Amino acid sequence: MGGRGRRRRLTPIPAAAAALTLFALLCYVVFGGRMPWAASPFILRATFTANTQLHIPSPVRVAGVDVGEVTQVTPIPGSPSAATVTMTLDPAALPVHQGATATIRARTFLEGNFYVALTQGLPGAPVLGSGSTLPAADTAGPVQLDRILSSLDSPARRNLQQLLQGVAGALAGGGARALNASLAVSTAALRASAQVNQALLGQSPHDLSGSIGGLARIFTTLAATQQRLGSLVAGFDATMTTLAGRQGALAATIGALPGTLDAARRADGALAPALPALGRVSVGLEPGLRQLPPTIRATLPWLGSLTELVDARHLGGLLGTLTPALGHTATLTGSARGLLGQLDALALCSSHDLVPTGNQVIRDPGAGSGSVPLYLELFQSAVGLTSASQNFDGNGRYLRAAIGGGGTLVQTRALPVNGPLFGNAVLPPLGTRPLLPSVAPPVVTTAPCARAAAPDLNAVSTGGTP
Repeated sequence: MGGRGRRRRLTPIPAAAAALTLFALLCYVVFGGRMPWAASPFILRATFTANTQLHIPSPVRVAGVDVGEVTQVTPIPGSPSAATVTMTLDPAALPVHQGATATIRARTFLEGNFYVALTQGLPGAPVLGSGSTLPAADTAGPVQLDRILSSLDSPARRNLQQLLQGVAGALAGGGARALNASLAVSTAALRASAQVNQALLGQSPHDLSGSIGGLARIFTTLAATQQRLGSLVAGFDATMTTLAGRQGALAATIGALPGTLDAARRADGALAPALPALGRVSVGLEPGLRQLPPTIRATLPWLGSLTELVDARHLGGLLGTLTPALGHTATLTGSARGLLGQLDALALCSSHDLVPTGNQVIRDPGAGSGSVPLYLELFQSAVGLTSASQNFDGNGRYLRAAIGGGGTLVQTRALPVNGPLFGNAVLPPLGTRPLLPSVAPPVVTTAPCARAAAPDLNAVSTGGTP
């Protein structure tokens, strides 16, 4: 008994092994390892013939948005600068089509290092699978300053030296002082630029990246539909040709622009007080506008089903069939009004009189207090009557009564046919409840049942012995 209640303690050796295993797993994950049960990432390789200058993990971007990272740079044997770059891509970068390109570009001054700029290829091209390799023809390495300078010949270098010397002379001859003086008036311009840049960031995270991604999708679609793009350019050329033929009207329109702009400026001044309230309204409408596209998408299938439902094969034909029957609905409604009134009176009588009467508990004096409502006594008496009237010989139901004798003589009042009845009782009768009236109570048929008070079964009088 005592051995079952004890827990088996872990010995030091297994505990140390488990701790070392957990520590090694944490180090593996922290330093870039992948969990064994995690889903396999999409792997894309690219061959570069120039020195990549990439570090691990350098980002992989599509239209300026981070969609993956560089996980490995493997030199190609026999080449001092060529290498194969292995990248893991997020689902946002997929699908990648055949003809995709990878270019190594310099990051911003604050970021430093380089990144891989990836294009996804034309939408109509075959889709590349995980583990595919982009050939060197579809890749381009970074452009270094020393490579640019080494490509210049002697005259170009001499001209570059003269340009630098001219810039230095201009700065030394008063240009530097002019630049310093411009700093005093550049604060307002820089403040406005900062406000514009702040507005370009958007109101929520990833607004700018989403806008850039949307522009990338637009330009990708335009590139995929070159024929339509050519038609657009041709139409633009025709528009410009038409404008060139209407130079006089165009000049008059441009001449009228200053007055129009002045009127628009005054209108903007009048609208300025309303702009804060309009901004608050716009902010309040933003959640609803974000839910509008999915709402429309969810409504379109329903509208399609509703259109099919109301056509001539379904509800349209059914309404045509039901039109003659619906013509008599008004007459039926008028006839049913009286029936509904009687049903309403019956329901009121039941809730006002019948139900409260059935819920009363009858308490006979001298026989103890009752314990069940009247409607249960009615059901119990019906069950008892059914049990007492069962037969054994197939001659139908009947009740059996045993006549016993006693020393107490009892007598009923005169009955309508046989007069009074006599008998001997074992015990003196207590009386009758309620007292049998000599005249039956009147039945009122001119007033609704619900207007009469519910009967109080415990307020009746107790009669004498029979």
